[in-house]
Amino acid sequence: MLTKSNKQLTEETPAKPVGETTPDEPVVSPAASRPVRVPQEAPDKPLTIDGKGLDLDRTDMVSVSKPSFGIALGYLAGIAAAELVVALINPLVGIVLHILLLLGLVSHASLTAGHPQHKLYLALALAPLIRVLSLSLPLANLPEIYWYAIIGVPLVIAVFVVKRRLGYTRQDVGLTVGNLPLQLLVGATGIPFGIVEFYILRPQGLADSLTWGSLALPALILLVATGFAEEICFRGVMQRSADEALGRWGWVYIAVLFALLHTGYLLVSNVIFVLLVGLFFGWVVRWTRSLLGVTLSHGLINIMLYLVAPLLLS
Repeated sequence: MLTKSNKQLTEETPAKPVGETTPDEPVVSPAASRPVRVPQEAPDKPLTIDGKGLDLDRTDMVSVSKPSFGIALGYLAGIAAAELVVALINPLVGIVLHILLLLGLVSHASLTAGHPQHKLYLALALAPLIRVLSLSLPLANLPEIYWYAIIGVPLVIAVFVVKRRLGYTRQDVGLTVGNLPLQLLVGATGIPFGIVEFYILRPQGLADSLTWGSLALPALILLVATGFAEEICFRGVMQRSADEALGRWGWVYIAVLFALLHTGYLLVSNVIFVLLVGLFFGWVVRWTRSLLGVTLSHGLINIMLYLVAPLLLS
């Protein structure tokens, strides 16, 4: 159907001065085809669309798509490849790959600031950092038990820096007690888990005898430097960021990452075991919102694996 000519419209419609707006005159949005009324009596009042406030300064009002699993899986594959290079080809080349991954993740995080993937990429940077610390620090002349403490200290510092940078509270990352009896029950699972992993790996023991003097300090180091440090890293900061960015699969993604960082033993059975433990830990934290139980369990796994089982079960 034809419309009136421009000349007819001009003759029938009174001209208005440029810039003059009739109060409460509807302005049609081309995208939504719905009127947006601009209130003339309160210029500083936020715009409204269908009665809902529109704050143009808030970034959370902008439609932001969640990162695709393709990008997340790409970083996962890169970390797995670097781990295999360390174990099978050359540790130095593996360190270089992990450094490149670390720089790439930090750069990617800076380019996506304000988006959900920003938090995920910055948190994932802790994974290559762990391997860089474990392979680059001069530890060869020290007793092996102290390696865990020396690596754990900068890792915990890095984790808390990332936590603060991402704006997480201690409740966000599971630094709460929760249901204490339940958390202690979860912690006790570390004993059978540690025995199972001992039969898989058969490592050399780190203690000379089953005496308090021989076990106290090594047990404390393993509990804090592996149990707490790794759980606040993986099930705390990383899992929180993955849940926000990847939704319901975030905790599974972190469990897979946790397992891949144990490929250095070159035992598929151990990778599968660690994956199952990581899934259990992730589910517990997701359910209870507390790291206490999994921290105790993780620490007990390594205490059994490196201190108790080699002396009792060898």
